[in-house]
Amino acid sequence: MKRTTLSLIAGATALAAVTGFAALTAPEGTAAPEATKATTRLPVERVGLACPVPSSSEVAETVYTSYTPAGTDTGKTPGADKGKGNDKAEKPTALLKPATGATASDGTGKKPPAPKAPATVTTPGKPVTAEANGASVPALTGSATGALAPGWTVQQTTVVPAGGSRGLLGLTCGAPDTDFWFPAASTAKARHDYVHLTNPDDTAAVADITLYGPEGVLKSQFTEGIPVPAHSTVPVLLSTLTHEAAQRDVTVHVTTRSGRVGAAVGVADDKLGSDWLSASADPSGSVVLPGIPADATSVRLVVFAPGQDDADLKVKLSTANGAIVPAGAGTLHVKSGMTTSIDLPDLTRGSAASLFLGPENAKRPVPVVAALQVVRGKGEKSEIAFIPAAGPISARATVADNRAKASTLSLTAPDADAQVKITASAGSGAGTPVSKTVTVRAGTTTALTDLAPQGLKGSYALTVEPVSGGKVHAARTLAVPQDGVPMFTVQTLTDDRGTVEVPSARQDLGVLD
Repeated sequence: MKRTTLSLIAGATALAAVTGFAALTAPEGTAAPEATKATTRLPVERVGLACPVPSSSEVAETVYTSYTPAGTDTGKTPGADKGKGNDKAEKPTALLKPATGATASDGTGKKPPAPKAPATVTTPGKPVTAEANGASVPALTGSATGALAPGWTVQQTTVVPAGGSRGLLGLTCGAPDTDFWFPAASTAKARHDYVHLTNPDDTAAVADITLYGPEGVLKSQFTEGIPVPAHSTVPVLLSTLTHEAAQRDVTVHVTTRSGRVGAAVGVADDKLGSDWLSASADPSGSVVLPGIPADATSVRLVVFAPGQDDADLKVKLSTANGAIVPAGAGTLHVKSGMTTSIDLPDLTRGSAASLFLGPENAKRPVPVVAALQVVRGKGEKSEIAFIPAAGPISARATVADNRAKASTLSLTAPDADAQVKITASAGSGAGTPVSKTVTVRAGTTTALTDLAPQGLKGSYALTVEPVSGGKVHAARTLAVPQDGVPMFTVQTLTDDRGTVEVPSARQDLGVLD
């Protein structure tokens, strides 16, 4: 998914104001001294997130966990965070609030209530939680500024114990953007998939939705020019967008003509429960899908090639002992513009794993997007979750709302050995942060379950930072079984982009002859 981060542009602008960027004007006929190209990394000063309506169930119980990791001050310019005309630094903020244009899901038109607590972070390094129950909980938008902005993350976790939406639904609230890909959606009769479009900005956005099935673009209606008013959310049921026969596997492409939106697909399956489907990483010739649970009973891979060329892919399964070729699924042909899927039965065989997809011809990689539909349990005791393709962690990534004896962190290094630093934060109630360094061997997946901080009360956050070696991809599984149903959800970790590279100018200010 492309990350259009306007705050980074604002940060660069602010830096220019602080450091006094200027253009030298040389006397006529004389060339100006050439600037020496250099860059520096500064913490971002503002980020925004959007959380969709968590559930339409009256028995839904939702927890928001908001967290900013400690210690992002790389390249910080002294005085850069001071207010204009003011010697005192502006107070940093990190909070959520209801989308003002949201209305109750029961059709009353009344504004739904906000969560019982605002989930406002006041100090880096300590998670803050808020609860909100029922069907009338609104979409939330929020922003973080100053020292609370770098790495700010919000986890939305919902338990629906009964009914058609039964399940554990987990979502890392996303940054607003202009382009999203969602493989593994569906218009099948047993599925009720909604694309949630949330606009956190002060101006209206206009979005388009395109659906791709196994035979290509699905004939659809009401998918172009969808208005998303300022500070509002719009849920769109996929099955109402097309008259074509129900499709088991559909790829959804969301783009905006104007403005930005947060986007996520809410999935409810009549037999398998419910969860959120997050956007796949940007189209790429090599794809990593990390964090398949060891006890998965069913895994379905869905791939889409958005370009003009077909993709021929090699499929490898990364386990604790190395990469192997799944039985009967070593290669996959993906036609351009068509959604391709394959069932992978008995894939993990009791070992946590990840999937690697790469081009058969390394000289001709074809970009694809991908996601996994994963099921744990059997029959009426089944539960569904999704794992979208995840990009590598370049600097740091965080996932919030981890719980004692319920969280598993999966790390995989597709190409080379890698070392990462893992930090478990203080708990939302109490606890002492702990850090450890882990080595992930090339081609393997490492699953860690003993990461909770000392003296934990409440939930905690996990932060992953590469130390050395190759690229690392990560995912967190949260398992909360209820009444014999192995409820779970998987969130891939995305680089938090807590710092931004900005240009600096150094010029020879000597006297020109």
